[in-house]
Amino acid sequence: MQEQINEKSVSLIIRGTKLTGTMLAKSINKILLERKKQKQTKLYQGKQSVKNLIKQGAGVSNIEITDSNIKSFEITARKYGVDFALKKDKTVSPPKWLVFFKARDVDALTAAFKEYSAKTLKKSARKSRPSVLNLIKKMKTLSQSLYADKVKNKNKERER
Repeated sequence: MQEQINEKSVSLIIRGTKLTGTMLAKSINKILLERKKQKQTKLYQGKQSVKNLIKQGAGVSNIEITDSNIKSFEITARKYGVDFALKKDKTVSPPKWLVFFKARDVDALTAAFKEYSAKTLKKSARKSRPSVLNLIKKMKTLSQSLYADKVKNKNKERER
């Protein structure tokens, strides 16, 4: 009787290990399939193509930018973590840039665009200001000419 019980328990253990082995193999296969799916639907962040932006299925909106200095906008958009795509519209003269972005990133893009606009306005204000070095040079020549005139006037007064 003891031998029968031993045989049944051993056979039960063998069946259990077979069952867990097959279950383990099936679960590993499922995990591998999920990883393949994740690799296929890679989520891009930051600057990307319009095609990849549309693939993410979050809805796409766009804004026109006329400035040719788009690099500073890219830096600002990356700072705010906006997923965007740039497309140059060459049909218009001068060419315009279209910035495509996810619809859910509207608030972040608005903040990034405000900062970008502030930077460009600041740069244009700096360009419109005269150079300090040029002002110093002008003042120097002006003071030298005034000093020379003053010396000439003193010499004329002495001669009289």
